[in-house]
Order: sequence, then C-alpha cells, then structure tokens
Amino acid sequence: MGRSAAFFDLDKTILATASSAALTGRFVRAGLATRRGALRTAYAHLAYQFGQATAGQTERLGSAMGRTATGWDVGLVGTTTQTALDKVIAPQVFAGAAQLMTAHQTCGTDVVICTAAAQEVAEPIAAMLGANHLLATKMEITEGRYTGQIAQFNYGPAKAVAMRELASSQGYDLSTSFAYSDSITDLPMLEAVGHPVVVNPSTALRQAAQSRGWPVMRFATPTPIKRRWAWTSAAWAGAVLVPTALVWLALWWAGQRRPAK
Repeated sequence: MGRSAAFFDLDKTILATASSAALTGRFVRAGLATRRGALRTAYAHLAYQFGQATAGQTERLGSAMGRTATGWDVGLVGTTTQTALDKVIAPQVFAGAAQLMTAHQTCGTDVVICTAAAQEVAEPIAAMLGANHLLATKMEITEGRYTGQIAQFNYGPAKAVAMRELASSQGYDLSTSFAYSDSITDLPMLEAVGHPVVVNPSTALRQAAQSRGWPVMRFATPTPIKRRWAWTSAAWAGAVLVPTALVWLALWWAGQRRPAK
C-alpha cells in the first residue's frame, strides 16, 4: 500500500475568495490585465458552474482564460503574485483549511493543491501554504510571454487525470487519500479518492455529497497567515490539535455510516 495524499482545491476551499478575483486589481495595476478581460473569464466560469459542465463549456472557459492572459509577461505574473501574498492572499486563507493541512502533514500525509489557476500564479500561493506538491494549469509560453493557448487546463475531469499521474509518480494510494473541494466541477477530483470531503459546498455539490454519503465541512473564518505563525505552542495545541481531532473523529464517524457499495 502506498502513501496517502490530501488534495485541496484552492479557490473557495482554502481561500475565502477566488485567487484570480483577489489578484485582479494587482494585475491591472501591473499593466497585465484589463478589467474587461477579467470579467470575460469570470462570466465563462459562471456559465460553467451553473451549466452542465460539458466538454464544450470547459473548452470555452479555457479559451477565455487564455485570451485574457495573451501577451502577459510570465515573470511579471509571478512577481506580482509574490508581492501580493501578504496583503491580498494570506488574509483570505480559511483557518480551518490551514489547520487541516497542518494536521495532514503532521500525520505524514502530503498536501497537494489542485487548482485551475495558472502555474505561475499558484506557485507562490502553494509555497506560502507549505504544500508538498502543486497541480495547476500550464499555459503555453513563448519568449517569456503567454501565447493565449493552454497546454494543460487543470479543470474539471482534467484534475482527476493529473491526480492519478502524480499518484503514480509519487507512490500515492488514491484509495486511502483525501480530496477537498467546494464546487460541483470538482466531482471527478472527489471521486478519484477514497475519502472525498466537500467544503462550503455549492447547492449542486451538497446534493451530490448527500446522495453519496460524503462528509460536509464548513470553514467560516479567514485568518491571516502571519497571525497563525505567531501563535505560541500552547495556543497552537488548543486551537489546532483539538479541532483537528474532532475533524478526524467526524470523518471516521461519517465513514462508518457510509453505506456499503
């Protein structure tokens, strides 16, 4: 039996907002994005979320994302994200998500962030969160700029494919692994592991979880990263270990109640 991993969606699962929405202002000020382009991508994403998540819709969303980023300087994307971490991204991290990631790693389970965000945007965020691995969208790059084409869109069913590839290379046993997401578009990601957990779910995902007997978790309070790191060991033990123990108990109990397939 291989090792286990915990796969976390990023937007609305670890973060209280979408990373792209949080960074739009910084990208506009850096001269990378226009608000019209950002709105076009957001509209395509909403159409996907509330539609039937078809292959055609996935392709249109990827195309919108690619068009928005056409010509962007890749290095500037990374540095803009890096400089925005403390003030824009860190305050949006759910305390419960941070505690859960810490608990997994304490138990020897690798944490993998699995997101549709571009690699260059997600890498600084994953490093800030202390993730072991990152699965993100890979954009085509020529002479240091995005071409507008997407080499690998890490969205919908593609997330499950990327998870299986990583599991094969790292020796993870997906049957003993965990996955966390808020969105119905991540149903393939959740179904790829033995322990799927929905977090702050959309209506569609909540209904899917209920029909499958999956646990549901709710994260309510973002906590700035620096404040968490400044806690004393005693506070950490009370605020992290105790809630974490309750989380694991809840997951175990849900597993016992899950009907046999």
